[in-house]
Amino acid sequence: MRATPAFGGTVASRLSRLTTVLALSASALLCVTGPAHAARDPLPADIPDYQAALSLVKSPAVLEAVCRFVSVPLPRGDLGSAQTIPDVAEPCAGLPTFTLKDPVAVHEITPGFVAGTAPPIAAEAVRLSYLVSSLRIAVNDRQVTVMLARTEGGWQLAAVREGDSDFVHADMAAVGDLVFTEPQIRGWYRLRLLTVTPLNDQAREGLGGRASMSLSDYQKLVGSRYADKLAGSEYDTKGYSSGYGTASGGADDGSSPAQLVLGGSTMALVLAGGAFVLRRRRDTTG
Repeated sequence: MRATPAFGGTVASRLSRLTTVLALSASALLCVTGPAHAARDPLPADIPDYQAALSLVKSPAVLEAVCRFVSVPLPRGDLGSAQTIPDVAEPCAGLPTFTLKDPVAVHEITPGFVAGTAPPIAAEAVRLSYLVSSLRIAVNDRQVTVMLARTEGGWQLAAVREGDSDFVHADMAAVGDLVFTEPQIRGWYRLRLLTVTPLNDQAREGLGGRASMSLSDYQKLVGSRYADKLAGSEYDTKGYSSGYGTASGGADDGSSPAQLVLGGSTMALVLAGGAFVLRRRRDTTG
């Protein structure tokens, strides 16, 4: 008769442990699935006028720009050549219906960080440069990146580029870290606390094959590379400041957002004088 309370106590104890395990499992599942779904640093709320950017990538104007880009064969011939894209009434006619992914932030190292005048902390080392989005599905067997530049009133379309590597890398940011690019070498890195880790081959080569590096050591590294290439230097006056060159020839001065995001790509649709122009360029990252 005394065994019954003991048996009941055992069952209650096991049920209690089972409840605890299930609760912890559910909590762990939320920790795993939650950030993958919505967490990003910075969070969209931390991106200025993010709702405007979200509306822009869903707008008919941007979707039509993408249609123009993917409906025209990639230009051949001399690098630096430009091709004006015909202005048709329905550029998306005959193409499958598509949407663009929510834009994500592209951060770059700051001039102050490179010069060594800014402390090696995340808030001073990198800055928001532009936003990127990409197609959810390939259109005409092509994948593209839509680039948005900051304006006084929000965001504007800066360029449509071939490929989606910028979006893929920028979208790797998760809770507690920040993804940024060293545009001069097309390197992508993850910054977690004060540690920098490479995300692509260019970045690994940029760190000399090291698996990681402290932010302060990375500052010394980029300082040795670019401190003599900042604003006002000969490198800057030739149009390659921050690793981005201006379009070949013409009156381009590199000041427009479209030109700033053009460097490093081989094909881009940009706004020029109110018309869309398809340019093929030499990769300035060599």
